[in-house]
Amino acid sequence: MNGPEIHLSVAPELRLFIPSERRQGRTALVTDGSSTLGHVIESLGVPLTEAGRLLVDGREVAVSHIPSTGESVEVYGVERPQQVPGAPLRFLLDVHLGTLARRLRLLGVDAAYENEDIGDPALAALSAKERRVLLSRDRGLLRRREIWAGAYIYSDRPDDQLRDVLERFAPALEPWTRCTACNGRLAEADKNSVQDQLQQGTQRSYDVFAQCTACDRVYWRGAHHARLQAIVEEAVREFGGAAA
Repeated sequence: MNGPEIHLSVAPELRLFIPSERRQGRTALVTDGSSTLGHVIESLGVPLTEAGRLLVDGREVAVSHIPSTGESVEVYGVERPQQVPGAPLRFLLDVHLGTLARRLRLLGVDAAYENEDIGDPALAALSAKERRVLLSRDRGLLRRREIWAGAYIYSDRPDDQLRDVLERFAPALEPWTRCTACNGRLAEADKNSVQDQLQQGTQRSYDVFAQCTACDRVYWRGAHHARLQAIVEEAVREFGGAAA
């Protein structure tokens, strides 16, 4: 680039996205004189889904601002909890976030997920069509203009991923109300109506069942319930909701 020189600083939580030489604080950056501030930020590696307030010489500006010579630019992270206006809060997760999707569903959060990699264009289009917040660790995917809204998942550990999403978006929690397999709603099921889907040991040992209204999968409080209950109780304790 050969144009106006600006002075840029990026919030600490966003510095993992930018080159190491720019992580210490305010640095000089030469722009091309025509690109928007949003483009400049993205060209440094920061997805715009992660950028919050943008200040130029202490004045808040939009991503469409064209930087001028000598301006001091500050890029902040998104405010938490983040508001996503225009649609009910729903999520779409890419193929690499299956465990996170199941845990969100366990807590009653609407979380669509594709078991197969349908490709970035299809994911972005689905986000826009269903107005879902796209969750991904793929920065390139989050740069696609057609997505409805998006968020970068900072950790590769499911426990930290779940905490990050709950803290960032503060979704309402309704544990045990969604199918962890397909995201459908669960309803109470009479034992007699589902017994053909149960093994004999399960029929003898359990009396309380739920069934997915979308895929018919049957649920009961079996061997893995204690582990799932611990996930639910920790999330409810920290972020609210009912742990029934």
